[in-house]
Amino acid sequence: MAIFQSYGFIISVSIILIISYLFNIIAKRTGIPSVLMLITTGVIIHYVMIATGVDGGKDLFSILEILGIIGLIMIVLEAALDLKLTKDKRGIIIKSFTIALFSLIVTSFLIAYIMQIYIDCDFLTALIYALPLSIMSSAIVIPSVSILPEDKKEFMIYESTFSDILGIMYFYFLIQNAEATGATSVGINILITIIATVALALVASYGLVFLFQNIKTDVKLFLLIAVLLLLYSIGKTLHLSSLIIILVFGLTLANKHIFFRGKLAWYIKNDAIDKMYKDFHLVTLESSFVVRTFFFVIFGSTISLAAILDFQVLVISLSILAILFGFRWLILKLFFRDEMHPMLSLAPRGLITILLFYSIPESFQVAEFNTGVLLMVIIVSSIIMAIGLMKYKNNQKNGNNNVSDGVEDTTQSVTENI
Repeated sequence: MAIFQSYGFIISVSIILIISYLFNIIAKRTGIPSVLMLITTGVIIHYVMIATGVDGGKDLFSILEILGIIGLIMIVLEAALDLKLTKDKRGIIIKSFTIALFSLIVTSFLIAYIMQIYIDCDFLTALIYALPLSIMSSAIVIPSVSILPEDKKEFMIYESTFSDILGIMYFYFLIQNAEATGATSVGINILITIIATVALALVASYGLVFLFQNIKTDVKLFLLIAVLLLLYSIGKTLHLSSLIIILVFGLTLANKHIFFRGKLAWYIKNDAIDKMYKDFHLVTLESSFVVRTFFFVIFGSTISLAAILDFQVLVISLSILAILFGFRWLILKLFFRDEMHPMLSLAPRGLITILLFYSIPESFQVAEFNTGVLLMVIIVSSIIMAIGLMKYKNNQKNGNNNVSDGVEDTTQSVTENI
């Protein structure tokens, strides 16, 4: 009996990976985010499990958390390896960081006011619940923007990555400083954490590059990934913003001309680092695909569609979406004027939203909160993104010069309905 269960598990895993690969092909041709299709697959599995009497709820939640952490690391690392730091990109980096930061702060505060009314709690608790919903998902954005022009593609990669990193830092700063009595102590804690994290990130990045360029064996890439996972976990136990470690390492490997200058350049082996970068990029690409696949399928299998049928859930979710896309229109209009499309529609919520929500400490958890809000915001924001990308792709295919107008009408129409 056990052998049939083992082979059944292998068959299930293989089928899910094959389906996910097909979803990626469909996503590239249609603009529909593959993540949306993966969640739908998970929901179908959920109801199949109910029909067959299978109950794996607690096990699935524990697996979801582990997959979320590994997926986050792989996705940020994949993004960092794609980012080339040159003088001509300084403007887009500053712009994307500024937009990500202001969007995070403003939308989290606005959503917190709604949460405070909805779950009847103090403002800090409301802000902790609001923050996961304010973070853009790089796990959805990065695989979905390949059809965009290079400048907009890079902007979206930078913005979503910064949103992830800043959002996670913001979330844990709130929790760790919940007992702080004044703004000064909070500011000092934040400054110390950032300095310590950046220092550790730089030391680790230089050390790993120098060490692994001299390893002669062919089997070393997963050893490097294991070391990064170890550093990330140690950083988290020390209450550091560990994602910065992953980001800095990826940037160091992808931009050795910046990080290894002067005398430092004498100690690196360019051929070895170039090979390590190429191989490592492939491994992270494949790994993030696998982890992302199972994360969203398992997430879909843990939710019930009945949760979103509640009228209050619908009102709260649509109010949150109106804030997210309303402020996004405002800030993109300020920075990009009439060149903000289809970026206006690209504000999905996903992996980070789910991961942080399930990381809310027990002392801050509110029983009145309906997870249907989480599901509704994730699904609708992904649908808006799909509409924007499909409209953009169709306009490009038809040679329509009014691409921005078409996408603006689509996104504004959906936003207005919200």
